[in-house]
Amino acid sequence: MALLVYAFIPEAEKVDLQGVKRGDLLITLEGEGKTRIRDIYVVSAPIEGRVMRIESEPGDRVIAGETIIANMTPADPRFLDKRSETQARADVQGAVAAKGLAASKVDRARAELEFSVAEYNRSEELFKNGNISIARLEQAELQLKMRTAEVATAQADLKVMESRLIAAEARLVQPGEMGAGERGDDDIKGRCVVCVHAPVDGIMLRILHKSEGVVPMGTPLVEVGNPQDLEIVIEMLSRNAVKVRPGNIALIKRWGGTEDIRAQVRIVEPSGYTKISALGVEEQRVNVILDFIDPIEKWQMLGNAFRVEAAIIVDKAVDVLYIPISALFRENEIWATFVVRKGRAELHPVTIGRKNDRDAEILGGLEASDKVIIHPGNNVADGIRVVARE
Repeated sequence: MALLVYAFIPEAEKVDLQGVKRGDLLITLEGEGKTRIRDIYVVSAPIEGRVMRIESEPGDRVIAGETIIANMTPADPRFLDKRSETQARADVQGAVAAKGLAASKVDRARAELEFSVAEYNRSEELFKNGNISIARLEQAELQLKMRTAEVATAQADLKVMESRLIAAEARLVQPGEMGAGERGDDDIKGRCVVCVHAPVDGIMLRILHKSEGVVPMGTPLVEVGNPQDLEIVIEMLSRNAVKVRPGNIALIKRWGGTEDIRAQVRIVEPSGYTKISALGVEEQRVNVILDFIDPIEKWQMLGNAFRVEAAIIVDKAVDVLYIPISALFRENEIWATFVVRKGRAELHPVTIGRKNDRDAEILGGLEASDKVIIHPGNNVADGIRVVARE
């Protein structure tokens, strides 16, 4: 009979147990973010032209004012359409005619100058013999000076017309018609045409324009920065960010290393922004900026835009009882937990104080020797038999 009764006794529910702990409880607010170099310099093309292939690679070290990041040369001219080509040829013909006209004026001015020289010489001889007055000699001298000036003017006009002819002919040049020396690609690796130097000491972060090509002025070429000048940007919900103060200590977790890294809050940005969460919910977030406290040897493997998680310590409860938050639930609008005594689950109301994302401070309702059920399932009820899950 006893064996029959024992067979119908319900089997004890298997549960996860954890003892109530006493110690210091860090009150933290957690958030995700990334590292970033404080000052990233985007090096852009200073002119419109052809940039040579950038042979550097991300991670290469650069020295301010010495390392040549890129070499640029003037770009080839653009192709002319039929109308533009016709206009350019007409401009060349007009420039040729204008040059010929200017050359004729030079010849005329020189001929008149020669006549004025001869006239002045005759007048000077006649004046010496007393055959003409001083006024006549001065008039001949004036004519000589005027003809000399006219020659200089005509020669200057000829140079202007020659320049206009060169400019008109240059507008007819098509791509590929310029010589290697004119374009600057003769032994281009051995010399620098337009040198783009590194603005600061650091390393190449990203190559934004790797291959050779024609680029407009202001085109970003590379990003340069100092990887030892890192900071951490943590995205936090605005309701949590208001609890953070500059100077709070933070622990950088799950960054890839074996130990947490210590950091300190430098600033909580005064402006928030809207971000869509993974569940599609709009959230107001605020950036919290942290500085590393630990020596660089501990975090030197981190680079720009590496993902990290931070637990910012906003308070500390000293020498208190605490249990995992997973052991707590609401029962009749009060906090409660299941305590295991003599192999049975007992429902205990508790009073909680400060808490973080994992543990909660117990102000009343539990003793240090108690064991509580964490993650109690629907099968756990007051008074049932339980056994610790192995």
